[in-house]
Amino acid sequence: MTLGHWAAPFGLGRDGTISACEGREGDAKTPLGSYVLRFGLYRADRLPDPASPLTMHPLHKDDAWCDAPNDPAYNRFVKRPYAGSHEVLWREDSVYDVILVMSHNDSPPVAGLGSAVFIHCRQPDHRPTLGCLALAAPDMWTLLPNLKSGLSVEVI
Repeated sequence: MTLGHWAAPFGLGRDGTISACEGREGDAKTPLGSYVLRFGLYRADRLPDPASPLTMHPLHKDDAWCDAPNDPAYNRFVKRPYAGSHEVLWREDSVYDVILVMSHNDSPPVAGLGSAVFIHCRQPDHRPTLGCLALAAPDMWTLLPNLKSGLSVEVI
């Protein structure tokens, strides 16, 4: 993965990678392709303001991301309680302490082509993700001051 001119080791989906147009919701594969950064989210209760040129929003306990393909809010930020299937963004572990939202399947979202494909912090044991890209926390903090909305993300 490269972000602008920066590259680092990162974790991938448990079942490898797949072309973005062939990926499906829940396949545990990281979609290959060219994306741009949209914005970031962070746990303000655990971390200082990231001081990044990228627009960063603090997470709240009721924040979630819709992953129900037939829901009108599919692959969008939602607030809990939410009736449709969704991924909770406020986690007890540190994986979602920083979330970078990319342009994967969002303009407009196509039902079933995948949702909640983020760049986030890696588990300490380096286990694979369910399709996201994961960076070690120190790499994430090195990267944040160099990010901005619209920055190119190449997953190759």
